[in-house]
Amino acid sequence: MNDAKPGNYRWVVVALLFFATTINYLDRQIIGLLKPTLAAQFNWTEIDYKNIVKAFTAAYAIGLLVFGNFIDKIGTKLGLTISVIIWSVAAMLHAAVKSTFGFGAVRVGLGLGESGNFPSAIKAVAEWFPKRERAFATGIFNSGANIGAVAAPILVPWILGIYGWQMAFLITGSIGFIWLVFWLIFYEIPSKHKKVTAAEYEFINSDVDEVVVPSDVGKKVRWVQLLGLRQTWTFVVGKLLTDPIWYFFLFWLPSYFSSTFKLDLTKPSLPLAIVYTATTIGSIGGGYLSSWLIKIGWPVFRARKTAMLIFAFCVVPIIAARFATNIWQAVALIGLAAAAHQAWSASIFTTASDMFPKRAVSSVVGIGSMAGAIGGFFFPDVIGYILQSNKDAGHIVVGYNIIFAICGCAYLLAWVLMHVLSPRMKKVEL
Repeated sequence: MNDAKPGNYRWVVVALLFFATTINYLDRQIIGLLKPTLAAQFNWTEIDYKNIVKAFTAAYAIGLLVFGNFIDKIGTKLGLTISVIIWSVAAMLHAAVKSTFGFGAVRVGLGLGESGNFPSAIKAVAEWFPKRERAFATGIFNSGANIGAVAAPILVPWILGIYGWQMAFLITGSIGFIWLVFWLIFYEIPSKHKKVTAAEYEFINSDVDEVVVPSDVGKKVRWVQLLGLRQTWTFVVGKLLTDPIWYFFLFWLPSYFSSTFKLDLTKPSLPLAIVYTATTIGSIGGGYLSSWLIKIGWPVFRARKTAMLIFAFCVVPIIAARFATNIWQAVALIGLAAAAHQAWSASIFTTASDMFPKRAVSSVVGIGSMAGAIGGFFFPDVIGYILQSNKDAGHIVVGYNIIFAICGCAYLLAWVLMHVLSPRMKKVEL
């Protein structure tokens, strides 16, 4: 073992992935912020808007499956490059759209392009980090999703007020091309990167169960082969049951605060800012926890599962939001749950690289994330039915209480099923 202190270039890679994820969510959320303006101009009904949102989600789900396998074949650098080009072009094309159908079409392009971000990022982390640091690194780049969620409500209304909605799409969409310049200059796999010292390269490849067999390099990973493994379904189940909860936190919390506590959504919202800031802390802190447990000597599987069980329990108190008598009690309970989700997310992504060799990580992440997106595609129908039926009965708050109960139980159920499927998260040999 080289006694020299390893370098830190791998954290530059994390910074690149963080900004890519921030831009990804900025481009994703802009249509929701511009909805009142666009609905007035194009005469959208709620059904029109729901169909546009679901067109994105369906394309995103399909793209995750395709991109995951595609990136394992062509590599992280080229894969994420293609992904960013597609989603940035699609984001800018929103400015040229003249119809509701056109918006649906460009949202499909955006969904397909954005689906390459997470499979690429998780694969890059697996290539650049040993297991003891992966969850922390994942937590850092994953927090970009939360920064995007916070930045969009500040940036987009400002551009809209000065330049109009078309420029809002053009300016935010063009940011991806600026990022791309830095990605092409600064990213390469460790074995080819001139900035990586011998000590850092040895540290990156210090996991004894991750020895690369030369004969395996370049071999194709087949979906059929992966779908026959319990470890794949471990990841799939975890994403399917918990990703839809994040969609609820993103798209329905504003209306919950508005209908329950009369929050004025036309003004800057401190409660929402606090909730989304908490998710950033959860993502980074959650990733750090299991990495710290591994560093002090815990087995990888025990560290990941213990951390995820803690996060699952941290979501349970959201059930008590029904008893909140003021907005700040609700903010505390929901903020804790949202932060716990992002901590869970950082950990569950890392389980894919724990259980699978690096050459299969993007494929597995794509399959599992597609399952999560499918859940996110159908869960809005469940939410809509629950809320509308209770609204018609004059009890909209009861509807949210039912949904909070679902949220509170989802993570514990997911943890139990994941444990049953893969008790020790045994490493897959393909």
